[in-house]
Amino acid sequence: MTLSHFLILAAILFAIGIVGIFLNRKNLIIILMSIELMLLSVNINFIAFSHYLQDLAGQIFVFFVLVVAATESAIGLAIIVALFRNLKTIHVDDLDSLKG
Repeated sequence: MTLSHFLILAAILFAIGIVGIFLNRKNLIIILMSIELMLLSVNINFIAFSHYLQDLAGQIFVFFVLVVAATESAIGLAIIVALFRNLKTIHVDDLDSLKG
């Protein structure tokens, strides 16, 4: 497999993530999943270029991106659970009561 195969795969995953965010603005969980999909596509690019250039810096950077993505998922899910306990919904349209 060549570099272009990995770049095409990453572009498709990134596009699916963008479409997931723009088409579904009602459910916070799907928005978080779309963001994670976009981060995964960026990681595929880092790994592909790291392998292509024979440099480990890209693979080390992927490790840090994965740590940030896992933290973002954990904190985002905790916020969603707290919102659901208080408001009994996770729809974005119903969260306008958070305005100060």
